[in-house]
Amino acid sequence: MNASVSRAARLGERARWRSWRPQWSTETLIVVTSVFFALACNGLFWHSAMATHPGSLRFATSLLLFLVGAHCLLMGLLVWRWNAKGVVGVLLLCTAMAAHYMGSYHIYLDADMLRNVLATDHKESRELMTPALIAPLLLLALLPMLVLWRVQLVKRSWGKALLWRAGFLLTSLLVALGGAMLSFQEMSALMRNQREVRYLATPGNVLLGLPKALRGDNPIQRAPKLPIGTDAQATPRAAGSRPRLLVIVMGETARAQNWGLNDYAKQTTPELAQASVINFPDMHACGTSTEVSLPCLFSPYGRHDYDEKKIRAHQSLLHVLEHAGITTLWRDNQSGCKGVCEGLAMQPLDDAKNPQLCANGRCMDEILIDALAAQVRARPGDRVVVLHQLGNHGPSYFERYPARFRRFTPTCDTPDLGKCSREEITNSYDNALLYTDHLLSRTIGTLKGMDDYDTAMIYLSDHGESLGEKGLYLHGVPYAIAPQEQTRVPMTMWFSPSFAASRGLNLACVRERAGKYTDHDNLFPSVLGLMQVKTSVYARDRDLFAGCEV
Repeated sequence: MNASVSRAARLGERARWRSWRPQWSTETLIVVTSVFFALACNGLFWHSAMATHPGSLRFATSLLLFLVGAHCLLMGLLVWRWNAKGVVGVLLLCTAMAAHYMGSYHIYLDADMLRNVLATDHKESRELMTPALIAPLLLLALLPMLVLWRVQLVKRSWGKALLWRAGFLLTSLLVALGGAMLSFQEMSALMRNQREVRYLATPGNVLLGLPKALRGDNPIQRAPKLPIGTDAQATPRAAGSRPRLLVIVMGETARAQNWGLNDYAKQTTPELAQASVINFPDMHACGTSTEVSLPCLFSPYGRHDYDEKKIRAHQSLLHVLEHAGITTLWRDNQSGCKGVCEGLAMQPLDDAKNPQLCANGRCMDEILIDALAAQVRARPGDRVVVLHQLGNHGPSYFERYPARFRRFTPTCDTPDLGKCSREEITNSYDNALLYTDHLLSRTIGTLKGMDDYDTAMIYLSDHGESLGEKGLYLHGVPYAIAPQEQTRVPMTMWFSPSFAASRGLNLACVRERAGKYTDHDNLFPSVLGLMQVKTSVYARDRDLFAGCEV
């Protein structure tokens, strides 16, 4: 009897669900969705904003009205009856993922971070698809989509629909303004002192940031790079001089605080400590993400004259070297050169088939020096080679080094950092630095063996990484508010005796200069100076080697 009643109840519930077909106007759908976003998907926004006025019901109400009104206004411009379910469905999915990653890693979704997301390759994406994503997708996307699927949208004539929409947009604007005015002093202080909080309000951060991110790197509208340094000329050398080879190892996500040569508590650079290198302990990055830093540090404009459009529209340091007759080569074990090597020789190695170094579609960074000498000797004359590391790219730090470099334990052996302690995360990160130390030592060994060249190496990282400080993980925080963990990076140099002699470098002078403030803006002129390239885009006052010549 009880089983029959239970079965009948279940059948009744199913029947009621099948018959539940609420009729909503498109505006009602937008309001319901905006309220859902505000209350269910903006935990980090609420935590950060309310921290300025804890317990204030008036301020919370003001934020809620502003958030709902602003999202109604944005969605009111995008969502219409004919596209409502598709657009809202995509927004639910994107917002659920944004809420998860912002909450897990305390990241800010500005245009630069969205550009990073768009540039993420399938390998990086796969690492981020952890089991922790299942619950947010289920609760914040799939279940609301089921409700969305059942809703029937009311039909209106075009004239009536436009009239309703105009009134809706005006009401949304008034609600947002009313929310701001309700706690005007507190809201204005928040926007003035913590402007970055706007990058936490989702999906508004995505809707506003995505167009800017797409404008910055649109493969359809992308024009050829504008030339720079076309007047570049290499200083002639005596007949019979050996060619020069400069290897620039472009590090990934290495932070200065954990660099052994910078007096870190753990020795993460034991091999470099024995290699007579020159270390720069006070080095600062141009950005907090590869998408920003890489184009910036290879540009003459840099952070001191920062103009993102100008940087991305023009050629890079490598093109200037090519204009001077110095051939370049970019060897990549990551996600490309971000336009820096456009039109120049580039070798992607992340899918190499070396069984000793590669597995599951990823290669260890030593693949970058595999057959390096042969690649260099394939072209005569002076050369500059860039080795772009996978380095410490997170969150899968444990996959960035071979098992023999698992020296600091216990480690975090999952990309889901929420399952690990800060000690475990830091140990895995430090083990990856140990492997970079080994890579650089092996690179120096390779260069020492190329006695038919005068050789040198510069290593520097593109940006740093947060490992739990202030609740932050990974990188990409807007530069204006970025913590030093994301902006201070290691830089280390090595020169063969023959390179220093032929170039006339006083290495004691360079060591002294290394102790002073340095930033990414120094790379462009320093490489030109080191390779003795004369050009109008050379800035001697930023050349680290100027004044250190004998």
